[in-house]
Amino acid sequence: MDCCSFVEALDAITRHAVRGGPPVCVVPSNAQHVVLLESDAGLQEAYASAELVLADGVSLLFASHLLRGKLRERVAGVDLFEQLCGKAAELGLRVFFLGGRPGSAQLAAGKLKRWFPRLAIAGSCCPPLGFERDQRELQAVREAIRQARPDIVFVALGAPKQELWMHRHGRQSGVPVVMGVGGSFEIAGGIFPRAPRFVQRMGCEWLYRLLLEPSRLWKRYLIGNCRFLWIVLRQIAGRIRPDSDTSLHAPVEGRPSARVPTPSAYDS
Repeated sequence: MDCCSFVEALDAITRHAVRGGPPVCVVPSNAQHVVLLESDAGLQEAYASAELVLADGVSLLFASHLLRGKLRERVAGVDLFEQLCGKAAELGLRVFFLGGRPGSAQLAAGKLKRWFPRLAIAGSCCPPLGFERDQRELQAVREAIRQARPDIVFVALGAPKQELWMHRHGRQSGVPVVMGVGGSFEIAGGIFPRAPRFVQRMGCEWLYRLLLEPSRLWKRYLIGNCRFLWIVLRQIAGRIRPDSDTSLHAPVEGRPSARVPTPSAYDS
């Protein structure tokens, strides 16, 4: 994970979108991603090449604390998505919505336009299931983005599909910023309500979502969270074994600072 605050991430992404340049991929991460990364080589490759990996889940902060890591705060993907749309409206940037449930991008666009009347939504595309295996569908998505000429593409395809698409196709789009947003269209569009603030502060937003969609999310949260905890415990055990090369008190280093697109990096 990149050790940056919400404000730093927002500023860095905005600056790159304004200045243009080679496409960068932004990946908000959570416990589900960590579990998938254990066995998904394609996702590992996508993570390794991403310019910015953000701690979207409270569970990651918990793990970082246990492992003497440096993560400072949660950078919630849905909040970052909404704030980036606000910045885009302020700075005249064009945004594109890719994925989500049918109709969710339009609902999200309508609400965001009410919040930010100057927001330029260049277009949206909701490809069919399995589009990533169909060259014609992939070409249709590429063409829709090319014609829209956005500065930011928000990708809501779910993990790991959105990360794989960003890595394999988003970099060829020519768009300055390509960012995964998961279920943000549904939340911003009002299809699913966001957990109350006190629930978010308690770190129980996952439980709120589980209660809303138990049949779809039970495996991800009940089994997945147990697997995530086991991964963290294994890492802790590896640090305290007598033959371990690392000390219990040695800080867990984040990704190399040169990879973090901080505001100062863009100023240089």
